[in-house]
Amino acid sequence: MHIRTNDTVEVIVGDDKGVRGKVLVIDREEGRLVVEGVNRVYKHVRRSQKNPQGGRLSKEMPVQISNVLLLCNKCGRGVRTGARLAKDGSKERFCRKCSSSLGQISPAKKKK
Repeated sequence: MHIRTNDTVEVIVGDDKGVRGKVLVIDREEGRLVVEGVNRVYKHVRRSQKNPQGGRLSKEMPVQISNVLLLCNKCGRGVRTGARLAKDGSKERFCRKCSSSLGQISPAKKKK
Protein backbone atom coordinates (compact mmCIF):
# COMPACT_ATOMS: atom_id res chain seq x y z
CA MET A 1 0.00 0.00 0.00
CA HIS A 2 1.58 3.24 -1.14
CA ILE A 3 -0.64 5.78 0.62
CA ARG A 4 0.39 7.32 3.93
CA THR A 5 -1.07 9.90 6.28
CA ASN A 6 -0.67 13.54 5.18
CA ASP A 7 -0.57 12.51 1.50
CA THR A 8 -2.83 14.38 -0.89
CA VAL A 9 -5.25 12.08 -2.72
CA GLU A 10 -8.03 12.39 -5.27
CA VAL A 11 -11.32 10.49 -4.98
CA ILE A 12 -12.13 8.60 -8.20
CA VAL A 13 -15.50 6.98 -7.35
CA GLY A 14 -18.72 7.97 -5.59
CA ASP A 15 -20.52 11.17 -4.62
CA ASP A 16 -17.24 13.00 -3.92
CA LYS A 17 -15.62 12.06 -7.24
CA GLY A 18 -12.89 14.53 -8.22
CA VAL A 19 -12.47 15.95 -4.72
CA ARG A 20 -8.91 16.29 -3.46
CA GLY A 21 -7.96 16.19 0.18
CA LYS A 22 -5.37 15.26 2.76
CA VAL A 23 -5.35 11.77 4.31
CA LEU A 24 -6.08 12.03 8.04
CA VAL A 25 -6.25 8.40 9.22
CA ILE A 26 -5.51 5.01 7.61
CA ASP A 27 -6.91 1.67 8.82
CA ARG A 28 -4.76 -0.89 7.01
CA GLU A 29 -6.59 -3.92 8.41
CA GLU A 30 -9.97 -2.71 7.11
CA GLY A 31 -8.49 -1.20 3.91
CA ARG A 32 -10.09 2.20 4.58
CA LEU A 33 -8.91 5.75 5.07
CA VAL A 34 -10.36 9.09 6.16
CA VAL A 35 -9.84 12.00 3.78
CA GLU A 36 -10.35 15.62 4.82
CA GLY A 37 -13.69 16.93 3.50
CA VAL A 38 -14.76 13.64 1.86
CA ASN A 39 -17.73 11.39 2.73
CA ARG A 40 -19.18 13.79 5.30
CA VAL A 41 -22.16 12.62 7.32
CA TYR A 42 -24.28 14.19 10.03
CA LYS A 43 -24.23 12.62 13.47
CA HIS A 44 -27.18 13.62 15.63
CA VAL A 45 -26.05 14.33 19.18
CA ARG A 46 -28.27 14.56 22.23
CA ARG A 47 -27.72 17.36 24.73
CA SER A 48 -25.25 16.45 27.47
CA GLN A 49 -22.55 18.05 29.57
CA LYS A 50 -20.05 17.33 26.82
CA ASN A 51 -22.35 18.83 24.13
CA PRO A 52 -24.58 21.34 25.95
CA GLN A 53 -26.32 22.49 22.79
CA GLY A 54 -26.71 19.13 21.02
CA GLY A 55 -27.72 19.08 17.37
CA ARG A 56 -26.00 17.77 14.26
CA LEU A 57 -22.25 17.25 14.04
CA SER A 58 -20.68 16.90 10.60
CA LYS A 59 -17.83 14.40 10.44
CA GLU A 60 -15.81 12.53 7.83
CA MET A 61 -16.31 8.79 7.46
CA PRO A 62 -13.82 6.29 5.98
CA VAL A 63 -13.68 5.39 2.28
CA GLN A 64 -12.11 2.38 0.57
CA ILE A 65 -8.43 2.79 -0.29
CA SER A 66 -9.19 1.51 -3.81
CA ASN A 67 -11.44 4.55 -4.37
CA VAL A 68 -8.60 7.09 -4.15
CA LEU A 69 -5.45 7.83 -6.15
CA LEU A 70 -2.29 9.49 -4.90
CA LEU A 71 -1.80 12.99 -6.32
CA CYS A 72 1.42 13.55 -8.30
CA ASN A 73 2.98 17.00 -7.80
CA LYS A 74 4.47 17.08 -11.29
CA CYS A 75 1.45 15.74 -13.24
CA GLY A 76 -1.10 17.55 -11.06
CA ARG A 77 -3.58 14.68 -11.07
CA GLY A 78 -4.28 11.36 -9.39
CA VAL A 79 -1.94 8.66 -10.67
CA ARG A 80 -1.08 5.03 -10.10
CA THR A 81 2.13 4.49 -8.19
CA GLY A 82 4.91 1.97 -8.17
CA ALA A 83 7.94 1.14 -6.05
CA ARG A 84 11.54 1.09 -7.22
CA LEU A 85 15.05 1.12 -5.83
CA ALA A 86 16.82 4.46 -5.96
CA LYS A 87 20.50 4.80 -6.83
CA ASP A 88 21.49 5.06 -3.16
CA GLY A 89 19.73 1.75 -2.37
CA SER A 90 16.61 3.19 -0.76
CA LYS A 91 13.11 2.24 -1.87
CA GLU A 92 10.88 5.02 -3.22
CA ARG A 93 7.39 5.58 -4.61
CA PHE A 94 7.14 6.88 -8.16
CA CYS A 95 4.48 8.14 -10.57
CA ARG A 96 3.62 5.65 -13.33
CA LYS A 97 2.82 8.50 -15.77
CA CYS A 98 5.88 10.76 -15.52
CA SER A 99 8.28 8.58 -13.44
CA SER A 100 8.86 11.35 -10.90
CA SER A 101 9.64 10.40 -7.31
CA LEU A 102 6.78 10.66 -4.78
CA GLY A 103 8.81 10.08 -1.62
CA GLN A 104 10.86 7.47 0.12
CA ILE A 105 9.34 4.20 1.40
CA SER A 106 12.33 2.78 3.24
CA PRO A 107 15.94 3.86 3.79
CA ALA A 108 18.94 2.19 2.21
CA LYS A 109 20.01 -1.08 3.78
CA LYS A 110 23.39 -1.24 5.46
CA LYS A 111 25.94 -3.46 3.81
CA LYS A 112 27.63 -6.03 6.03
